Amino acid sequence: MSEKAPSLSIPFIPELDNLEVDDIIKQLDDNGTRCTVDCLNWKEQFPYKPLTAFTAAHSGKYIYIDFFVRCNYLRAVNYENNSHVHQDSCVEFFVAPKGNAPYYNFEFNCIGTIHAARRMDRHNGTPLSDEDLNRVLRYPSCGTRPFEELEGMFSWNLLVAIPLDIMGLEYNGNAIPLKGNFYKCADLTSQPHFLSWMPIDTPEPDFHRPEFFADIVLE
Repeated sequence: MSEKAPSLSIPFIPELDNLEVDDIIKQLDDNGTRCTVDCLNWKEQFPYKPLTAFTAAHSGKYIYIDFFVRCNYLRAVNYENNSHVHQDSCVEFFVAPKGNAPYYNFEFNCIGTIHAARRMDRHNGTPLSDEDLNRVLRYPSCGTRPFEELEGMFSWNLLVAIPLDIMGLEYNGNAIPLKGNFYKCADLTSQPHFLSWMPIDTPEPDFHRPEFFADIVLE
């Protein structure tokens, strides 16, 4: 499948739930769908483009996403649920189970701190509870301790597993159509950037735009 195709097929790999983390990552590398997050929608204001990619599959219970990033600055100040992780080195998955609204924004910094909500738009949403957030599995290669910005050459990955039922989804063997987008940002680093998997046509950075979500299918 082309990395820039207008849709994303996420394969069904039921054994993922029974594997150790390293084996999950290997399964995703071997059998998942891989894409890059490289749309530089606001290149004049924010030209920095760290290498960002993800692989994805689902088990029938969870969507598994393994994000990989190579960057020059690394920041992880936020460590509490629903804190401002977008200010840190951050990867995100926004998904609309019914195609438009409501949608869910799942945002993670490089130490796995999560911010997530059920939203109608940027300004109208309900944060997910701590109970639900703690059900989202996170395995960060950077560890889980917060730190101030570091400068250098960094490669990191974050494996997440998001329960389908948090989004009101139930897999019964039939394909589930969704819409969504994947993002990379780091608002308060020395090289702020705003990348997306699918293009966004707005004057300023704005990820909360379901009209630019692309088709995603859980096979």
